[in-house]
Amino acid sequence: MALDRPPPALPPIVLRAVPGADHVLTPEALAFIADLQGRFGLRLHALMVARGRRQERIDRGELPDYLPQTKEIRQGIWRAADIPDALEDRRVEITGPVDRKMMINALNSGAKVFMADFEDATAPSFANLIAGQKNLIDYRDGTLDYDDPNSGKSYRVGANPALLIVRPRGLHMQESNVLIGAQPVSAALFDFGLSLFHNGRALAATGRGPFYYLPKIEAHGEARFWNEVFVYAQERMGLAQGTIKATVLIETLPAAFEMDEIVWELRDHIAGLNCGRWDYIFSYIKTLRNHDAYVLPDRSQVVMEDAFLATYAARVVKVCHRRGIHAMGGMSAAIPVKDDPAANEEAFAKVRADKKREVGMGFDGCWVAHPDLVPVAQEVFDAEMPGPNQIRKPRQEWRIVPAMLLKPHQGSVTEAGLRTNVEVAIEYLANWLQGRGAVPIHNMMEDAATAEISRAQLWQWLRHGATVTMDDGSERLFTAEWLGELIQNEIVAILTRLGPNGFHRGHYASAARIVQEAVTAPTLPDFITTPAQDVLNALD
Repeated sequence: MALDRPPPALPPIVLRAVPGADHVLTPEALAFIADLQGRFGLRLHALMVARGRRQERIDRGELPDYLPQTKEIRQGIWRAADIPDALEDRRVEITGPVDRKMMINALNSGAKVFMADFEDATAPSFANLIAGQKNLIDYRDGTLDYDDPNSGKSYRVGANPALLIVRPRGLHMQESNVLIGAQPVSAALFDFGLSLFHNGRALAATGRGPFYYLPKIEAHGEARFWNEVFVYAQERMGLAQGTIKATVLIETLPAAFEMDEIVWELRDHIAGLNCGRWDYIFSYIKTLRNHDAYVLPDRSQVVMEDAFLATYAARVVKVCHRRGIHAMGGMSAAIPVKDDPAANEEAFAKVRADKKREVGMGFDGCWVAHPDLVPVAQEVFDAEMPGPNQIRKPRQEWRIVPAMLLKPHQGSVTEAGLRTNVEVAIEYLANWLQGRGAVPIHNMMEDAATAEISRAQLWQWLRHGATVTMDDGSERLFTAEWLGELIQNEIVAILTRLGPNGFHRGHYASAARIVQEAVTAPTLPDFITTPAQDVLNALD
């Protein structure tokens, strides 16, 4: 791609002063962001408009399907570019926020890969984002360390850290603290651009990057967008074409019908596809929001072994291995339980079973959310996968038709499930507004994706008049009035637990209001974090 450029962009205006900004937001780095935004901003806007139009068609009755115009790509015999040596073995990946101490612990966890998550596991306050970018720079320079003032412990990156992969925010998000021409810059281009500008050459020199996870892609046109961003950015940074490698999270329902096409568009830069299961459940609800035939039961009954989730996982493996790239399994949300051996062993057993299912299907690696779970997942993959991956294991015997990717799980909506969704949505969002993006709730690691499931299910059950099975076996229609009662009861419980001062410091009132407005909205909001972002910026 030639380096012809649009007219010079206006210089970015940074609206906040936060620690670390002098190292991260240098004039040269901001000029690079302005260049990316000037070149690709309008294209990105058009892609988001196309998303909205596709959703409108589905709302009117059209169902997702394979694209007739790309049949030759799906049926063609071709493979993506070779995977670099550093990415050959990805059997256990740990994910987490870009908090300094958590990054060090993840890098030292024994996992093959650490995904530094600027998206679902990080509350995107400007201070958090800039601190995360500063941490990446310090990792580059070998100075990523931390002395805990409370415990007195010192944290240092070990001699053999996990391979670093960065997940920028999704294409739909904006960074409202940085303006160009009075408009916010793309959050995806901001996160990607800063990390590449500061660290890309150093990572490329060691053969350990720059590598990325791409979230929330919905169509192959969006993959083409990212590919063109990569090509241009590599030329600007003096990197050989194909140096950037990306793994695409298949975490939206429309993307499940365009996996081959997504790989094709990124064929020079792609390393794998990942089962982003929690976002995928949320996207299933959101995409089919107007169709009462696809109402889901309690989240606990929506399991990977059944219905649309099982088919989706099988298709990820089939497509990836046919195209010569990694199929990465999803996140196990269970986490260790301190001071409760029985509960702890139950959590470990859930993770073992989940990883055994994944390796048996042919996945080349998996995700965990806690360092203590790395050896648990590692043991399963070591026993079942002696080589670095299973790419040579084909799955072409699996015939997958569109109806299988849409088949809903069967089950019931229960009073316990209803209350859990209300609690998780409010508790998570309150923590998010306090700057925490990964929150343990009832021995599960919740992030933005699981909170989105909770509030989307509440909306779906309200919109389609779900009948709820009560604890005593009776049945009750879910209504807006009952939702109000449940939220009120949750607020009372939080007040009792924390007291008025803790309640207000925790921003629970704002969280409860945002959740109630999202659940009772006439149209299911695309993302609850969009309205919450304004509150977060006001509190930051």
